Amino acid sequence: MTAERVNPPDLSPPTGFSHAAVATGTRLVFLAGQTALDPDGKITGETLPAQFERALGNLLTALHAAGGTPADLARVTVYTTDLTAYRAHAPELGRIWRDAAGRDYPAMAVVEVSRLWDTEALVELDGFAVLP
Repeated sequence: MTAERVNPPDLSPPTGFSHAAVATGTRLVFLAGQTALDPDGKITGETLPAQFERALGNLLTALHAAGGTPADLARVTVYTTDLTAYRAHAPELGRIWRDAAGRDYPAMAVVEVSRLWDTEALVELDGFAVLP
């Protein structure tokens, strides 16, 4: 896969995301929403950063199982039950992302929701990747 990150100079400079990702490849991988579930199906982590780290790890585990890498991610959506807390923790969440997925940011959005499937979940990530 090749992924061209597009960040037009007419838009605000992106921080922790790309405005667009042009992906070419032969396989699309659609990644289901991942929360901070452990292998026993229990939400782990009391804080948003702890849950974000686990949810991102779960998303990347699914991606790796499908044959992909973080650089193959074309789009990720983050759902959070507390956008104010998400913004307050943004620097730490950015560090967690960079440590796990690197600096090849996909096109991203963050959406506040009233709740997630698991009532203890504070954050959920889903997305898709394009593989060669």
